[in-house]
Amino acid sequence: MTNDKELLNSSKAPEPVGLYPHARRVGNLLFLSGVGPRERGTKKIPGVELDEAGNITSYDIETQCRSVFQNVRYILEDAGSSWANLVDVTVYLTNMKDDFATYNRIYAEYFKDNQPCRTTVEVSKLPTPIAIELKCIATID
Repeated sequence: MTNDKELLNSSKAPEPVGLYPHARRVGNLLFLSGVGPRERGTKKIPGVELDEAGNITSYDIETQCRSVFQNVRYILEDAGSSWANLVDVTVYLTNMKDDFATYNRIYAEYFKDNQPCRTTVEVSKLPTPIAIELKCIATID
C-alpha cells in the first residue's frame, strides 16, 4: 500500500460494522468513515436501552453525543491527526426535532476552539440502533 492512500484503524474506537477502515489518509487529508457511539469490543451503545428484539426502547442523546465525539477523537489521534485538525463534519441524526437542541449544545462545547464546516441531516435509520453518526474530514500535519 502506498503512503499517499493509507487505510487506518484505531485500536480504541469501535470495530467497523462492515468492510471499511476507520479512516483513509490521502495526502495530508484524513477521511473518517461514519463513526457512532458504540464501545469497542462490545455491542453496547452508551445511552441506549434495547428490548429483546434489539429495538430502541429509550436513548439519551447527550450520552451518545459524548461517546461519538470520543470515538472520533480516538480515530483522529490514532491516525496522527487531532480534534483541532477537523475541517468538515457531517452529522446524521435520527430525530432532528427532539435531539437537535441537545446535540447542538454539546457540539458547541466540543468545538468552541475549532469550528469546522458542518452539515447536519436527519436520516430515518442508521445501520445499528444509534441516534447519531458523524462523518469527518481532517488534516494531518
